[in-house]
Amino acid sequence: MDIISARDLNKEQIEDILKSAEKMEKKIGTPMESGNVVATLFFEPSTRTKLSFQTAASRLGMKYIDFHTEFSSLKKGESFTDTIKNIDGYVDIIIMRHPKEGAARLAAEVAESPVVNGGDGGNQHPTQALLDLYTIKKTKGKIAGVNFNLVGDLKHARTMHSLLYFLSMFKANVKLISPKGLELDPELIDEVKEKFNAKVEISNELSVEGADVLYACRIQAERFADPYEAKRVQKEFSITAEHLKGAKDDLVIMHPLPKVKEIALEIDHTPYAKYFEQAWNGIPTRMAVLDYVLKH
Repeated sequence: MDIISARDLNKEQIEDILKSAEKMEKKIGTPMESGNVVATLFFEPSTRTKLSFQTAASRLGMKYIDFHTEFSSLKKGESFTDTIKNIDGYVDIIIMRHPKEGAARLAAEVAESPVVNGGDGGNQHPTQALLDLYTIKKTKGKIAGVNFNLVGDLKHARTMHSLLYFLSMFKANVKLISPKGLELDPELIDEVKEKFNAKVEISNELSVEGADVLYACRIQAERFADPYEAKRVQKEFSITAEHLKGAKDDLVIMHPLPKVKEIALEIDHTPYAKYFEQAWNGIPTRMAVLDYVLKH
């Protein structure tokens, strides 16, 4: 099966993947053998997603082949679909990141092998949201009823699009906090309210009040016409120790990374910070994803 969007998975499937991730984490370090080959096709930069998928494949005993656009036949004018068709014949799974929204869906239509979306533009990043759920279950023991403050540039953050869908499915309480003009797509909010009877609040004021989980993403300064306005908003939405006064003792702070200026360095050394652990959870979660798409 393909995993292109959060909408491709139902609650039962997600729970199966999370249970598998728990088992996979216990198996890390145990030699495994597999004859499968994975291709990592990343048309834009990535650290955690690409390396964690490659590590996950290696941990499962799979081989992986890498793809570099600058050294490929795309430079000679080969089409995207022809590239996918050719690589599809070499491998058993395609992992892809692309700057254009919908590119992963197109690849899935062209390829016979399973395609997993590692991020397509500002659209979706389903496996990031899966590892987020895995992190939340490890730190909080549950998802239902947990209070989430999602903070930052929600308009362009593909991670937040997938995460809101999953959190709503699992009956979490969500507060969306963003600068004016960078709010999440209202159509997505309406969708999760109608489909899951989701509890969603909207605010333009940075706050940790009542939050069990504070999930931040960066302000994408490159999308601002005025660089001074971008700096102002970045400063306004930078989480500091001062913001954490009055926070719950067991508050969890998460971030998909890379973080730039939205979380002060001093917070890295507090018990609240879970974003590096969150990134490490990408290994067992993506091991589970690779195993799942081959079996379904």
